[in-house]
Amino acid sequence: MKSITLHKLDSALAEKLEQVAHERGQSLNRAAQDLLRVALGIDRSPVIDRAEVFRDQFGTWSQEDLDEFNRRNADMSQVDPRDWED
Repeated sequence: MKSITLHKLDSALAEKLEQVAHERGQSLNRAAQDLLRVALGIDRSPVIDRAEVFRDQFGTWSQEDLDEFNRRNADMSQVDPRDWED
């Protein structure tokens, strides 16, 4: 296996690499290797469906739910001009 050393990394790049390593629970070396593999097309990064990741936490509304919400909150869209007087 070959080893390399990177010199003169700007602070933004170094901080981002440290952040990625921390978020992934990896060493700086492992994070840099993984990022290089993806950037060079050796490994493909899995595509994450963010909507699917959070779907169970937020749920979805049926058309009936939306209609009821709009009906119950219809008065919120009415403006009373007296509210804007001094």
